[in-house]
Amino acid sequence: MAVKVYIVYYSLYGHVERLAEEIKKGADSVDVMEECLTFICFNEQVPETLPEEVLGKMGAPPKSDVPLINPKELPEGDGFVFGFPTRFGMMAAQFKSFLDATGSLWQTQKLAGRPAGIFYSTGSQGGGQETTALTAITQLVHHGMLFVPIGYTFGSGMFEMNEVKGGNPYGAGTYAGGDGSRQPTKLELEQAFHQGKYIATITKKLKKE
Repeated sequence: MAVKVYIVYYSLYGHVERLAEEIKKGADSVDVMEECLTFICFNEQVPETLPEEVLGKMGAPPKSDVPLINPKELPEGDGFVFGFPTRFGMMAAQFKSFLDATGSLWQTQKLAGRPAGIFYSTGSQGGGQETTALTAITQLVHHGMLFVPIGYTFGSGMFEMNEVKGGNPYGAGTYAGGDGSRQPTKLELEQAFHQGKYIATITKKLKKE
């Protein structure tokens, strides 16, 4: 029996994708042990909605070769981690558009009972990391999904005061800076790794029930 965790994200400048890479590493580090279980973790991105001309003017780098996911594929996953940058305190429209296409899954509650976490990137410390998380949870609720925050399971890293650090009890996060030049720090990447391992462990436990 396979345990599948889908890390689904939208990334414009690469910050969210970098977190997704660490989350996958964390999920892949989970030791399944039981002979009846195999563990599979996927990184997949949602489609872009902006035309190439606009992306070029925004200075966005080319998309990576991480495959695109179709909303119809979501029921194949046992657990999820959804990632997106913030736009005015909420998830980016590209990811919202992806979720808006899950109406048939909502009608049939195909995702009900599946664990899901979230992670994000904002431009600044006041850019809406908590409001983005709070407004994203509504999407999970309507699908009947089980929101899995990391709480304070990351330990002392949650209380770091000597450096700027994204993320909070809702999930891993980073700050991109006003011009997008800031990259995820070592501590932020460690928190992302922890989130991947944490939600993968919970997904495995639920799969065994």
